[in-house]
Amino acid sequence: MSPPDDRLPIFPLGTVLFPGGSLPLRVFEARYVDMTRDCLKNEHPFGVCLIREGREVGAPAVPESVGCIARIVDCDMQQLGVIELRTHGEERFRILSSSSTRQGLVVADIEPIAPERDAAVPPEYADCVALLRKLVEAHGEALFATPHRFDSAKWVGYRLAEVLPLPLQAKQKLLELDDPVERLSLLHRVLASSRQP
Repeated sequence: MSPPDDRLPIFPLGTVLFPGGSLPLRVFEARYVDMTRDCLKNEHPFGVCLIREGREVGAPAVPESVGCIARIVDCDMQQLGVIELRTHGEERFRILSSSSTRQGLVVADIEPIAPERDAAVPPEYADCVALLRKLVEAHGEALFATPHRFDSAKWVGYRLAEVLPLPLQAKQKLLELDDPVERLSLLHRVLASSRQP
């Protein structure tokens, strides 16, 4: 049975998923294999949250309160008991309350976070766009799903946040920001500081 729209199974991970991003997953724990089968059967998504406390494997981890909805776009099982997933990040959400099933799956009552208002990339952040263009030329669609929106502050900011080697807590803060130009400003500062000797 599909959960209501405001109740979501949560996959706490040591990564941050951003809207519009791609996340490959290797699922093997029984709780997440069952979750995946249920999501595929009922065509519903799950939530990805950065782990605040705990680990990916074993006892249920405590997730951050803001995460991103993940939609399964492809799956494969070449090895018995291991499901290879490709997921796509949709909108952000906030956890209102959560509990764990007997199997150890975190299930949460959530509220969607309204999509932020997009804006054009300010000219002073053109180097951020140039970097993404180089990455797309080098790696193609293996890195970013199409369409590529180099004129969108939201798209450019989310994609840079994915690929830059930032601490996970920094990525989480970038996910939680509601202003795409502010996010781009912070990332621009990171790029500028990395160039300094």
